[in-house]
This record gives sequence, C-alpha cells and structure tokens, in this order.
Amino acid sequence: MGGTFVLLPSVSIVIPALNEERNIPHVLDRIPNAIHQVILVDGESTDNTVEVARNARPDVFVVKQTRRGKGNALACGFEAATGDIIVMLDADGSADPGEVPRFVDALVAGADFAKGSRFALGGGSSDITRLRKLGNDGLTAVFNLCYGRRYTDLCYGYNVFWRYCLPVLGLDATAPAPPGEGKLWWGDGFEVETLIHVRIAKAGLKVTEVPSYEYPRLHGVSNLNATRDGLRVVRTMLAERRDRRPALAPVRVPSATAVVPRARPESAATVASLARPEHLARPERRATEEESVL
Repeated sequence: MGGTFVLLPSVSIVIPALNEERNIPHVLDRIPNAIHQVILVDGESTDNTVEVARNARPDVFVVKQTRRGKGNALACGFEAATGDIIVMLDADGSADPGEVPRFVDALVAGADFAKGSRFALGGGSSDITRLRKLGNDGLTAVFNLCYGRRYTDLCYGYNVFWRYCLPVLGLDATAPAPPGEGKLWWGDGFEVETLIHVRIAKAGLKVTEVPSYEYPRLHGVSNLNATRDGLRVVRTMLAERRDRRPALAPVRVPSATAVVPRARPESAATVASLARPEHLARPERRATEEESVL
C-alpha cells in the first residue's frame, strides 16, 4: 500500500463519576472517534450512573474507587489506563470532549503534559464565579512563584499527558485512608490537579497550556466547595514544598502506537486529530462577564 505511514498514539480517557446518571450520556456521546479506551471510575454512586454509562457506551471500562474523592478516582483510573496518552475528563458536561485532539496535538508536538486553561487566549468559562476566579488567580500566582512557571489557570481539571509521566505523579490507588478518614491527607480531593502540577514542575517536564472552554454542569450540583477545597490546595502546595525528596523521573518506554497509512504527508496537528461525528459539534461558545475583565 502506498502513501505515508503516520504513528497515532492510543488514547485512554479517565472519567471520575459520582451520581452523574443525567450527565454521563452527554459526555460519552461526544467523545471523539478512535479513542482506545474509556474508563469510568465510579465513586459508589447511589443512582444508575454505571448502568446508564454502559447503555450509552457498551465498551466503557468501569472501575470502582478504593477511597473517596476525585483524586483517588483519578489514581484508580490511571492504574487501569493502557493508552499511550491519558485524558482527565469530568463527568458533568463542563468540559468538551471534542477538545481532546488539540491536547493530543500539543503532546505530539513535543510536550510531556498538556494543561487546559480557561484563561489562555482562546479559552473561557461560562461557569466560574468572580469569587472562584479571584481564588484561582491567587493560587496560580503562588504556584508560579514557587515553581517558576507562568501558568494562567491552576485549578482546572482538563489535563492530558503521556502515560510515561505516571511515575512522576506518584498517586497511590491502594493505600488505606487514615483512620476515620475517607481520603488521604492530600491528593484524594479536588486538590489533585495542584498535586499533579507540582510534581510535574518539580520533575522539570515540558508543559504546554491548551486553551479550553468550561461550560456549566448540565444537571445536579457540584461537589466542589471553594473554601474547603481551596484550603486543601494550599495545604498540598505547602506539604509538597516541604518535601525535599528528589522528584521521580518519568519512565519513557516504546510507544504502542498504531501505524496508519496516509495518502500524503500530514502536519502534527492533522496527525493528532481524532475524528468526531459531525452532528456532535461543539456547543456555541458563550461569552462571560468574567472574560470582559481579563
């Protein structure tokens, strides 16, 4: 067969979910084609999240959490992931799965970690409040000062990275929680994104910010508590700052990529693109009041 052969990395999507039966079909239906693996990590949902997910996508791989919290859910999902690239995707419909290809593009272009940003040029949010924006700005500034980065958005959960970064993250899916606690002291809650960014920065890995648009959750109420979880973020940064152990190094292994024939040479962006059904176009972008003051 003639043409140019292009290596396409396999992609695993990890979706933590707790009582998201009304939202999960929307999320699963908008995942691009050619995804290697979709992992739903169930946090002991009391509704029909798992059954609805399996009906919407029969090939979904369901994992049960070992502790409580989003961080533990991600750790459990990462442990089950087999793709070359791992995607962190929320189950509430706030993040657009159709953006996955642009994150993959950033990795194929040379980044170790592709970090979503609502406040980079081209991103945005119709969900964040002024109070949460103020808190996020403050935490981002502290992080940048401590770790010599120039991030625009610290507390956003849409992130994509090569699987060889997992040893750097050092997340533990199996350790028991402290007596009387459902979570580890840090890393098992919403502060997990900060913990990941800290360890990626300490390891000196190359990070590219990818503009992303955040929508309001479709149904239900978020488990996020701005004050409680903001304090966990601060505690995580302080604890990691005091930890003087050498950063773990990534373990780069030969990629188990698929070889796909192409009729002509492709750019990196085109190579990384994952087709999606045309009828599932990204919802129209909505401007926000917060954006007007950026």
